[in-house]
Amino acid sequence: MKRLTFEPEHEQFRDSVVKFMKAEVGAHAERFREQGIVDRDVFLKAGAQGLLCTWADEKYGGAGIDDFRFEQIIIEENMRHGDIGFYINLHNDLVAPYIAKLGTDEQKDRWMPGIVSGEKILAVAMTEPSTGSDLAGMRTSAVDKGDHWLLNGAKTYISNGILGDLVVVAARTDPESRHGLGLLVVERGMDGFERGRKLDKMGMQAQDTAELFFSDVKVPKANVLGDPTQGFRYLARFLAQERLVAAIGFMATAQTAFDLTLDYVKERRAFGKPIGAFQNTRFAMATMRAELDSLQTYVDQSVLLLNAGELTAEDASSAKLLASELEARVMDQCVQLHGGAGYMQEYRICRMYTDARVSRIFAGTSEIMREIIGRGLGLDERKLN
Repeated sequence: MKRLTFEPEHEQFRDSVVKFMKAEVGAHAERFREQGIVDRDVFLKAGAQGLLCTWADEKYGGAGIDDFRFEQIIIEENMRHGDIGFYINLHNDLVAPYIAKLGTDEQKDRWMPGIVSGEKILAVAMTEPSTGSDLAGMRTSAVDKGDHWLLNGAKTYISNGILGDLVVVAARTDPESRHGLGLLVVERGMDGFERGRKLDKMGMQAQDTAELFFSDVKVPKANVLGDPTQGFRYLARFLAQERLVAAIGFMATAQTAFDLTLDYVKERRAFGKPIGAFQNTRFAMATMRAELDSLQTYVDQSVLLLNAGELTAEDASSAKLLASELEARVMDQCVQLHGGAGYMQEYRICRMYTDARVSRIFAGTSEIMREIIGRGLGLDERKLN
């Protein structure tokens, strides 16, 4: 189905993004997967191309474009022609907004130019070994020492964990309150800040997911974002956009898997004819086509709602839930239609299948998404009892 949400300037921008992703990411994707990390230079090249934080103010080097459709295009084309391990979406759309929207003028002047140029790669550290999605159970702590905060704790499953130069760390600042959290920016090279092992994952081999450790790290008061006790509220404020970003990526990978499989079933022959000529194949492809078109429309509409400042937590959770579940079904069906080839690493569909398994886990599990949507319907046990 033709997508009606994009204007000619968006499509021109898409053409330039496709060229960049093919040349600077996709062409090196196999090497990135083998080394378990993308080259730092990719972020610098993306910055030079104007692909980092298109929404950032021009005085920081950004384009000052307040239209998330441009970011949507970057996410989609990285998934199609780049590599899922190049976490430009985390840098642009998940972490940088914390600094841009919560930071003081001094903080933005200090950090945003390097963020936009790609000199300062971003990460966010929320998840802990024993808490997972339960942010209220966070154990990493920061104690007020007058002119600084003393940070102690450990984080895990941190994307851009090795490359990250600026890490927004969520820590408990009020031990008497379950929601008393702060957001502290920890910089590369700070004493007591150590990176653990780069984690060996099922998929997303080019993404440098790591453990982070903080032992008596002295974080200056000038590195605290906003109110040091309101971090929980800040995290909730930005989660809707995070989940929409995830849904955009899931739809792009699902569509890519569909396209690869459509080409394959037209060429692969069995019993004297292309396997696409069999009714089972036609029906499977037809069902995926209808589902992809329907849900893509919902995700595109969600982007327009985000632009208008009207995207709700429930809408974003619905997008994330449905897109991750559809992606899973599409990947499984596409592997099946590839037959034995679909189980071979040399075929992209095999790698995409394992990459996609985490989609129903990160940015909030499918179960958490259902909780959020259900509570939005008034079905909250805390209020119904």
